[in-house]
This record gives sequence, structure tokens and C-alpha cells, in this order.
Amino acid sequence: MTDSIGAVPTSDMAAENEETVTFADLGMDPRVLQALTDVGYETPSPIQAATIPPLLDGRDVVGLAQTGTGKTAAFAVPILSGIDPSARKPKALILAPTRELALQVAEAFGRYSVHLPGVKVLPIYGGQSYTVQLSGLRRGAQIIVGTPGRVIDHLDKGTLDISELDYLVLDEADEMLNMGFAEDVERILRDTPESKQVALFSATMPKTIGRLSQRYLKNPVEVTMKAKTATASNITQKYLQVSHQRKLDALTRVLEVESFDAMIVFVRTKQATEDLAERLRSRGFSAAAINGDIAQAQRERTIAQLKNGQVDILVATDVAARGLDVERISHVLNYDIPHDTEAYVHRIGRTGRAGRSGNALLFVSPRERHLLRAIEKATRQPLDEIGLPSVDDVNAQRVAKFGESITSNLGSDNLDLFRKLIEDYASENDVTMADIAAALALETRDGGFLLSPDPPASERKDRDRKERTERSGRGDGDFATYRLAVGRQNNVTPGAIVGAIANEGGLSRGDFGHISIRADHSLVELPRNLDRETLSRLRSTRIAGVPIGIKKDEGSPRGRSQGYGNKSYGRDRRGTQKVAGRGRP
Repeated sequence: MTDSIGAVPTSDMAAENEETVTFADLGMDPRVLQALTDVGYETPSPIQAATIPPLLDGRDVVGLAQTGTGKTAAFAVPILSGIDPSARKPKALILAPTRELALQVAEAFGRYSVHLPGVKVLPIYGGQSYTVQLSGLRRGAQIIVGTPGRVIDHLDKGTLDISELDYLVLDEADEMLNMGFAEDVERILRDTPESKQVALFSATMPKTIGRLSQRYLKNPVEVTMKAKTATASNITQKYLQVSHQRKLDALTRVLEVESFDAMIVFVRTKQATEDLAERLRSRGFSAAAINGDIAQAQRERTIAQLKNGQVDILVATDVAARGLDVERISHVLNYDIPHDTEAYVHRIGRTGRAGRSGNALLFVSPRERHLLRAIEKATRQPLDEIGLPSVDDVNAQRVAKFGESITSNLGSDNLDLFRKLIEDYASENDVTMADIAAALALETRDGGFLLSPDPPASERKDRDRKERTERSGRGDGDFATYRLAVGRQNNVTPGAIVGAIANEGGLSRGDFGHISIRADHSLVELPRNLDRETLSRLRSTRIAGVPIGIKKDEGSPRGRSQGYGNKSYGRDRRGTQKVAGRGRP
């Protein structure tokens, strides 16, 4: 049993001291303080000012704060101030719900430990080669940042030893539990020493978090930060509702109509950065991709090109764009909506820097409305909906730019040479100057210079309905049924299935179709063409502490009779899950 949670000043009191308290006043290791100074940090945020001192004193802490409030430094600073660089076994373990967050936290630890020679930080997460992680563990990393599923895998294989752990951090604890990692987290907690110091950070305090705190934390200090608007007021935020299939067309229209200097387009996966950048280049835009697989030298060249105007559009993942500050970036476009609000805040923070105005646009599919509502709730700022630029808007811009190019070329030094050539051609072939000019324009622009009118609304609805049917797997679409080795007996939920598979497999919410939970297994519709590497990663993914052993199922959950107690889940038009059918009562 643990003692009751103690209370400390909330954000109001911390905010009063914000002007006078500096990081130098908090008592951290001078080398860590120097690293914070190097990156330009001087004044701690309220969550940092309230949690760093008790953590430095060895107290367990529960920190309740919205995303984007600086929680990473709140636990990284005390850990680095007390870590033993000579240790050969892990001394600190930070659990994060997603691979993206694990990488972000690991990168932060790397920045803050730059003056601590010998300190090694290792991220371990699903989707990365075990070879890389095993090599890092053999080298003796003192700080491990990982997702629960991959940490459990290493514990089972005997490749991760947490028997001498001094620090354990649960970052975004409520999100971890929502994704079905409760049993994994408790298993990890049970395998750690009783003497460890624990920090739990969460945006909310559901009963499950309270029970976890009471069971595994020793008389923890509780710090509560009041929510506030997390996005800058100088950034105009809008969203456009567009189906997944129409995204590229919508992006193209936005780029043609919107007046921008430079833009970052955010997508979820590394492969999507390359694919989208290539498609944009084929449509005449100067676009480049950056992601975690791009070498540092190439990244620096690409950012330099963005700064000097050689590249106008950067297609990026969240991790690759961290710390990017380019004055030209006037717009941020979320091509793929982020699944957590902190990612959204960080994304749009790439524009509107240093008091400049910025613009943020979010693409939202009908199934993703719930994610839009979560963003608006967390940031306390409603996003204005805009319509897709019309064909007339796009054509008007194309005609205007065509006229601008003519005006620009009229001042060329080579104009006299080409005028003489054209006059000679007109005289020899009895052709008007206007016809020659039109022919030359046609040479540099294909016959699709102007967009064709959009089809009638009824035709669009029929086409969209057909594509939705195909994507949902009810027609000749690209979905297949997969069998998971977890079911009702494991108390699994659709949310846990979606969260775990999306996290480990790099899938989006739109990649899930029908979910049918049976007594000892579950059936899930996923993209038919999942590659072998993704399936291999997913087989060892755990839900409710059990490996799911995913494999293709020969039948379809819709084609089978629903036995007693079986539940099937679909998605309503808002993207939220609902019970689609039950067996006999």
C-alpha cells in the first residue's frame, strides 16, 4: 500500500513564480544546466518548476498536465542530474505509448546530456530492427526509452535487465492505458526494484491511473496544471473536410490557390514523405522530403534549400521536423491528421515563429472528426472550416500566373533574338503572331492547362459511395480479414486493438475496417497488402499482455454467424466505434 497523494501548488502558484524562478534556481547538475542554456532554455514552465525539485529530492511524482507543457524536461533533468555514467545496466526506463513519442523523448535526453560524457540513451520500439536495439543494450545504455510492447519483448528474451533500475517514468500514462497496455505496464512495474523512483505523467486522471498510482508509487507528490490554450494566437487555424482518396487533389488545389512563401506538409510515415514529395514534383511543385531515415548531411542540404528558396514545400514526419525554424515557412498543412494533440501543437508551431503570422490547415476525413474535436478541446481554439477551392478558383490562378510569366519574360535580354525568329516564321508561313504565341505556350504546357468542371453532385456521391464500399471491404476493395489470438476472455476492446496495431504496424485509423471480438480470438479487417515485415512485427505485438499472433483468416466476420456473446464493431460516420451486432441475448 502507498500513502495518500500529497498536494503541491497548482499551475496558478507556479505561474506566479514563473518570472523569478530560473533553471539555475532548481538545484540540478551544472552540466545539465549548461545543456539547457545551450539550447536557449532559461525559465522553467510551470510543470517543470513544480516537479523538478521533488524529483531531485527523490520523491515519487504524479504530474497532471495537458500536452505541450514541457513534461519531457520535467523528468529528464532530474534523471540526468542523478544518473551514474559508469553504470553498465539500465538505470532509467521511460515508457511511452508510441514510437514517435519514444523517439522524441530519446532525442530530448540526448540534447540535455550533451555535457555528460558516458551517458547513453537508447530508444526501443516496435518497427525497428532488433539488431540495432540489441547492439545498443550490449553497449550498456543507462537510459532506455521504449514502448511497452517492445520492452516486454526484450524482457521475455532476456535481453533487457531492469533489476537495477533507479528511475521509472510513465509518460502519457492515460494514452498508454487507452491503447491497451495496462497489463504490460503493470508487468514492467512488477519486474522493477522496490527502491526505484517513479514519475507518472498524464493529461487526465481516470480511475485506472489513480489505482496505478496508489499501488506502485510511494507517497507521491501530485502536481496539477490547469489547461490553457497551447497554440499561438498569431497562427490562423482552419480545416478542410476531404476523403482519403481526394487528399492529393485537394492539396494540389490548395497549393495553386493559396499564396504562400514556404510550406511544411506533415504526413504520418517515412514512406509517405517520399511518395507525396515525388507526386508534387511531378505536378510542377518544388518539393522535398525529410524523415528519420534521411542522413544528416542530406537533411541539412534540404533545409538550406528551403531557406534559400530552391525548395518551397517540405514533406515531413513529426520527428524529422522537430526543432526546424525557417523564417520562410508561412504555412503548415496537416495532410495526415495527428493522433495526439501534442503533435498537432508542435507541427503548427513550425510557422508563426518570433511573432510572425502563420497559417495552419488540417485535412480531416469524415472518419477523423473525433480527432478534430480532440484537438479543439485540448487547444481551446475552434478551427474554422473552409471549402475545397473550386475549379474556377484554380483556373483563374492559372490564367493569372500565365499572364505574369509573359510580363516577366517581356523584360528578357533575349527578347530581340526571339522576336526576329518569330517575325521571320510569320512571314514565311503566313501565320498570325497570336497563333504563334499560342503554339509556343502549348509547347510548354500540356493540353490540361485548365481544369475540367467538377462532375455533378449526384455523380460525385455515387463515385464516393463506391470507393467507400471498396475501402470498407464490403466490395472488391483492398481489405482482408486477419485473426488475432486475443478475445473476450482477455477483456480486449476495439480501442485496444486499434491502438496496439496502429502503433506497432505504422497504420492509421482509416486502415481499420470491421472488428469482431470472439471468445478466444478476434477478427479485424486490415489492408490486404500488408507486407511481410509489418506482419512479422505485429505477430509479437501484445494486447492485454498476450501476443496477438496475427495471421490472415480464410473467412470474413460478416460471412459467419454470430455465436453467443460475440460482438462486432464497425465505425459510424464520425469515425467512432459502435456495436454493429450481437449474438443471441
